[in-house]
Amino acid sequence: MVQSSVLGFPRMGGNRELKKANEAYWADKLSRDDLLAEGKRLRLAHWKIQKDAGVDSIPSNDFAFYDHVLDHIQMFNAIPERYSKHGLAPIDEYFAMGRGHQKDGIDVPSLEMVKWFDSNYHYVKPTFQDNQTFKLASDPKPVREFLEAKEAGIITRPVLVGPVSFLFLGKADRDQTVDPISLLDKLLPVYAELLEKLKAAGAETVQIDEPVLVYDLPPRVKDAFKPAYEKLVGDKFPKLVLATYFGDIVHNFDVLPSLQSLYAIHIDLVRNPEQLESVIGQLGDKQTLSCGVVDGRNIWKTNFKRAIETVETAIQKLGKDRVIVATSSSLLHTPHSLDSEKKLPAEVKEWFSFAVQKTSEVVVIAKAVTDGPASVREDLEANAKAMQSRASSERTNDPQVKERQSKVTDAMHERQSPFPERYAQQKTHLKLPLFPTTTIGSFPQTKEIRIQRNKFTKGEITAEEYEKFIEKEIEEVVKIQDELKLDVYVHGEPERNDMVQYFGERLNGYVFTTNGWVQSYGSRCVRPPIIVGDISRPAPMTVKESKYAASISSKPMKGMLTGPITCLRWSFPRDDVHQSVQAQQLALALRDEVVDLEAAGIYVIQVDEPALREGLPLRSGRERENYLAWAVNSFKLSTAGVKDSTQIHSHFCYSEFQDFFHAIAALDADVLSIENSKSDAKLLKVFVDQAYPRHIGPGVYDIHSPRVPSESEIKDRIEEMLAYLKPDQLWVNPDCGLKTRQWKETKAALTNMVNAAIFYREKYASSA
Repeated sequence: MVQSSVLGFPRMGGNRELKKANEAYWADKLSRDDLLAEGKRLRLAHWKIQKDAGVDSIPSNDFAFYDHVLDHIQMFNAIPERYSKHGLAPIDEYFAMGRGHQKDGIDVPSLEMVKWFDSNYHYVKPTFQDNQTFKLASDPKPVREFLEAKEAGIITRPVLVGPVSFLFLGKADRDQTVDPISLLDKLLPVYAELLEKLKAAGAETVQIDEPVLVYDLPPRVKDAFKPAYEKLVGDKFPKLVLATYFGDIVHNFDVLPSLQSLYAIHIDLVRNPEQLESVIGQLGDKQTLSCGVVDGRNIWKTNFKRAIETVETAIQKLGKDRVIVATSSSLLHTPHSLDSEKKLPAEVKEWFSFAVQKTSEVVVIAKAVTDGPASVREDLEANAKAMQSRASSERTNDPQVKERQSKVTDAMHERQSPFPERYAQQKTHLKLPLFPTTTIGSFPQTKEIRIQRNKFTKGEITAEEYEKFIEKEIEEVVKIQDELKLDVYVHGEPERNDMVQYFGERLNGYVFTTNGWVQSYGSRCVRPPIIVGDISRPAPMTVKESKYAASISSKPMKGMLTGPITCLRWSFPRDDVHQSVQAQQLALALRDEVVDLEAAGIYVIQVDEPALREGLPLRSGRERENYLAWAVNSFKLSTAGVKDSTQIHSHFCYSEFQDFFHAIAALDADVLSIENSKSDAKLLKVFVDQAYPRHIGPGVYDIHSPRVPSESEIKDRIEEMLAYLKPDQLWVNPDCGLKTRQWKETKAALTNMVNAAIFYREKYASSA
C-alpha cells in the first residue's frame, strides 16, 4: 500500500489566530498561559484536519510560535549568552532572540534573520561561539508535541531540522571564528538523545530535514553526512525519513551511499521531476522513496494525471510498499484553506488548492496508485475538468501584451548616459548634502489607517472621503519628516496594504484572496496576489499620492515602486508560462509608471527588489546565470525610461552579494539601499573589491525589532561602513520599511539616525 504524507502544515491558523495571539502577548494583553494554550489549540486543530483527510504520516513539531529553526536553537541550548544571562522565562528568551527585547532594563537586539532558501519565509540564523556547547532541553518540544498529539489519538511523525543543515545554515557570532560544521561532533549526542526520547515516547518514524543537499556543498559539509547518520541509525532510534526540497540532489549523489541505512529519502518532484529515476538508482535495496508531487510552494491544483504517472514510475521500480506520496515541501508556504475564499471568481477558484486541499490531494493520489483510478474516479474527473478550464480560459491570454513584448529592444534596457554623467546632473538638480538621510519607503500603518481602509473596501465611506483621509496622513508624514530633518522624503504609503498586493490590484492579470495569508517571519503574514494571466497596467498606480506629497514638501520626494522580480516572486506565479515572460510583462507595466512619476515632478524613484536574491537558483551554473540575465533586464527595462537627472534607487533585504555581485552592478541603479544592521560590515568589502562606483545605503538599524538603537550605536555602524565606503558614496537609512513599527519607536530611532548622520556630515565638512 502506498502511504500519504505531509511534510509540514501552516502554523498561523485559518484566521491568523497565532499572529493575533503573539502580538497580544507582546503588548501585555494576553497572558503567557493563554498564549501557550492557543498554540496547543492550533496544533490539535491542524492535526485533526490532516487526520480527517486521511493522511497517513501527519507531521508534528512543524508548529512554531516564531520560527522552527529558532525552536532548535533554544532546544539545543545554542543560545548566545547575551540572551541567556537575564533569566527570562523560556518563551520570552525565545522571542528575545527572534525579535529583540527592550524592557525592564534588558536591551538586546534580535539574532539575524534571513530567507529560507529561495522562499519568502525568513528563519532565525543559528549563531555559534568558539567555545560552543550543546545541551538538550529538559522537556524537548518535539517529544512534548508528539505526546500531545498521541493523547488526542493521533500518531504523528515528528519533524526535525537535520544536524548538518542546522550547522551549515548557521554562522559564527560576531568576533568569533568557529566554522559551524566543525561543531558536528558536539551536536550529534544531543540529536541522539532527542531521537531516543522520541522512540521512547512511541514515535516510529521521524522526518529529518536536510534541505542543504540541494546546494553545491563544500567537501567538508558533504563529508559530515556519513558520520552524522551512522550515529543516528539503529534499533534504539526511530526510523528516519531524510527530506530534501526546493531542488534536486543529483549533484550530491556521492553522499547518498552513506544514507542507505535510513528508512526513506524524500525528494521534490515538483521542482525537479527529472531527478526521479536517477535517485531511484541510488537507493538502498530496502529503502523507501517519498515522492513530493503535490506543490508545497504554490496554490495551483495538482495535475493528478501527471502526478499519478510520476508515482507509478517509482512504483514500477520499487513496488508499492516502498513509495510514499507526499507534498514537495512543508505547506508552510501556502495559505490555510480555500474554503474561506468567497469572492474569487468561480472559474478561477476551481484552479486553486491551498494547504487543507493539498492534504486531500496526497490522499487521492496515494489511493489512485494503490487501489486503481476507479477508486477515485470522481476526483480525477473533476481535476481534469479544472486543468482544461484553466488551459482554455480567456483570462490567461492577452494578445496586446504579447505584441508589446515582441517590440522590446535592447536600447530600452539602457539609461541615456553612464553613472558619472547622470550623477553630475542629479547633484545639481537634487542638491543633497554629504551622508544624505532617507527612509526605505513605508511609515507606521496605524490602527486608524487599517480601519479607514477596511471601511473603504466595504463601501462604508466614499472614495472622496478615503482620499481626503489619505491626504491628511501624507501631510502628517511630511510634517514628521520636516521635524526629523531627513534629506529625501517619502509619502509614507498610508494607502498601501502590501508592497505587492497594492500593485497587483491595479494591474490586469492578477486575482486576490480574502484570507490567503502566508507567514513571512514571526507574526508577519503576507497575502500574495495570484498571477493568472498576461499582465498590463490600465492606469497610473501611485502618481496621485506621490505628486500630492511633493506639492507640500520642500525636500525631494521619493516615488516608491515594487520591482518586477519582487512582484513576481512575492506573488503566486503562473506555472504554465516561464517566469521570465511574467517578469518582462511586469517590467513594461512599471516602466510606464516610472515615466509618469517623472512627468509628475518626482525626481527620485525607488524600485525595490528585495526578492532578487531570493529568486536566485540555489546552485551556481547556467541556470543561475540565465536567471540573472532576465532578472537584471527586467529591472533595467522598468527604470531606463527616465532622464539622467532623475535618480533611481533600489532596495535589497540582504547584504550578501558576493556570489552574484556582477548582477547587482549591472542593475545600474544610482543608489542601492541594503539590509545590513545585523550583518558584519566586512560584507561591504565586496563593493571595494569590485570598485563599485555608485552610491550605497547600508541599513544602520534593524526595523524588524521594536528596539530603539542609540545615537552612539548608529555612529559605530557608520564608522564601520566608512572603512569600506567613501564618504560621498554613503547614504544613511534604516534596514527596511517602517510599516510594522509604532510611531514612538520610529521617531526615536530616526532622530538618533539623523543626528548620527549630521555628526559625520559636520566631521567631514570640517576636515575638507
